[in-house]
Amino acid sequence: MRENNSDPALHVPLPEAQPVLRMVPKSSDTNHAGDIFGGWIMSQVDIAGTIPAIRRARGRVATVAVNSFVFKQPVLVGDLVSFYADIIKIGRTSITVDVAVYAQRGLREGGEEICIKVTEAELTYVAIDENRRPRPVPKI
Repeated sequence: MRENNSDPALHVPLPEAQPVLRMVPKSSDTNHAGDIFGGWIMSQVDIAGTIPAIRRARGRVATVAVNSFVFKQPVLVGDLVSFYADIIKIGRTSITVDVAVYAQRGLREGGEEICIKVTEAELTYVAIDENRRPRPVPKI
């Protein structure tokens, strides 16, 4: 993982779409090194991924797999963290979602705002019924 966030090669624009979730992590969310704890990011990614999955399933879903999860850059205290989630596959009972995470930083320090892609993940959810049993994803 690179530590030089001032590297212009890391700066990217935010996606055109609206994020499904935005958060500002605080100091209580840090690990021993002072960066935002990976578990905090994973939790927020799971929440963000459920939003389109619940909408598409028209009801409850449960996380059944984290297919991939890559921490590309650290998230810092005070970053504005935006989570973008898109459905990439729909099975009979499952929905696979891609989640991309971006951090905007710099303004609160009096500098230029920069945006960095910090995490990308793919998660699979299963639509569940009132008994927590898999159920078919409704046809559109």
